[in-house]
Amino acid sequence: MAAGAELFRRNGYSGTGLKQIVAEANAPFGSLYHFFPGGKEQLGAEVIRTSGLAYIQLFDLFIAPAPDVISGIEAFFAAGIATLEATDYVEGCPIATVALEVASTNEPLRQATADVFTAWIDAGTEKFGKFGLGPAAARTLTITAVNNLEGAFVLCRSLRDTEAMAVAGAATADVAQRLLDENAQL
Repeated sequence: MAAGAELFRRNGYSGTGLKQIVAEANAPFGSLYHFFPGGKEQLGAEVIRTSGLAYIQLFDLFIAPAPDVISGIEAFFAAGIATLEATDYVEGCPIATVALEVASTNEPLRQATADVFTAWIDAGTEKFGKFGLGPAAARTLTITAVNNLEGAFVLCRSLRDTEAMAVAGAATADVAQRLLDENAQL
């Protein structure tokens, strides 16, 4: 599954073949159908759900230990910049890459990406709520962060420049500050 996640992240779902996945995993080809009788589609859905849920840990890594929500957001987006630069703009988010490809053509994979995005929104809402935001504001901030991050990955990879990620981080921090200010006035 790790090999599939890595290849989907770099090449997308359509650009990744079963032989590539098996070779990357150093596994016999027959094992793929033993564990995934539904073939590439079943493997794809499992990879999306498993790797997508692992990304929830990024909230725990960058947001939760931060002294405040703004610092956490800044660290989160700085990590996105570091990933892009370290991988020469090859690696982005495997969930968004696959979601863009299959949203209107493959219902099981669309549902898998929707499940992951829903889990991210739920987790982010909980994490941002610990900084004193109410549920609606925390949800708004989470959706803003996910939207900005995913859009920035697309632009950065295409332009081979991290400016969009820096702008996305600053915009997300601005939304967070506005929501915190609104919360303080209540």
